[in-house]
Amino acid sequence: MPYLGNTAASRFVSNRAASVYSGDGSTVAFTLEQVVAQDEDVLVSVDGVIQEPSVAYAVSNGTTLTFTAAPSTNSGNNIFVYYLASQAGTIGHPSTQGLTATTGTFTSDVTTGNVTIGGGAAADAKIVFDGNAQDFHIGLDDTSDALVIGKGSALGTTTSMFFDVNGIITKPLQPAFLAKPATAQNNLAVDTEVTVVLGTEIFDQNGDFANNIFTAPVTGSYRFDVSLRLGAIDSASGYYLARLSTSNRNHDMIFDSNEFSSDLDYFAFTFSVLTDMDGSDTTTLKIYQNSGTAQTDIDAGNTRLSGNLVC
Repeated sequence: MPYLGNTAASRFVSNRAASVYSGDGSTVAFTLEQVVAQDEDVLVSVDGVIQEPSVAYAVSNGTTLTFTAAPSTNSGNNIFVYYLASQAGTIGHPSTQGLTATTGTFTSDVTTGNVTIGGGAAADAKIVFDGNAQDFHIGLDDTSDALVIGKGSALGTTTSMFFDVNGIITKPLQPAFLAKPATAQNNLAVDTEVTVVLGTEIFDQNGDFANNIFTAPVTGSYRFDVSLRLGAIDSASGYYLARLSTSNRNHDMIFDSNEFSSDLDYFAFTFSVLTDMDGSDTTTLKIYQNSGTAQTDIDAGNTRLSGNLVC
């Protein structure tokens, strides 16, 4: 027949056996290790004497045991609290049993061994770090079989690192660029630092190169590779100097052109540097001809500047 009467209160709990305390002759309030609903939900013994609920002691806020008179001083544990029941309407999960739930909130640190995210089905799975100003995520992109780390609560919104199924790691937002001249620069001015015009971006990851200038988005160590080919070298000049100019320092390569008896058809500066840059620092490639005739050209087809953030 149907059940008659009120639904039984939820008391499905793995209770603590007991809590023990030491009296000092003055303290009357003790914090329980398990929430209880009423005075009768615990059996209290002081110096071997069972105490009467609601007379010798009372329980408030579910966790505070308060004695009418302070228990006596004892060098060892002389107060025993035995838990007879749990607070009605709550469930305490036994520590030795598995737990299945759709959602959960933890109010303190969680310490565990192995954690499995996802159930093996064809679906994305992720962990979201819910920040005050910005969220970040790490998760499985099941469509591409890749692990991704990025910004935002949605998987793949702004991916910072991409681990493919073969373990190859790409960083879609890592600053890196390669640029070349769109056209040649002819008859370079003499005794003047001339900026190399790099009008064609072959690629510019993160968009940090514009108008012949690379701007560091963050503070770090950056590598630059220079390949600067000149034509119609004037042997009457004193020297040619290629300069990678950064906000913190210059990196120079010099060529003594007056050692030759006649003009050269071409000459190439090639060098690499690893340099420190602060956020918003800039880098520019320049060429300088000391004296001589303004006849030298920058070869557009064989001139390149590239750079990337190393660390």
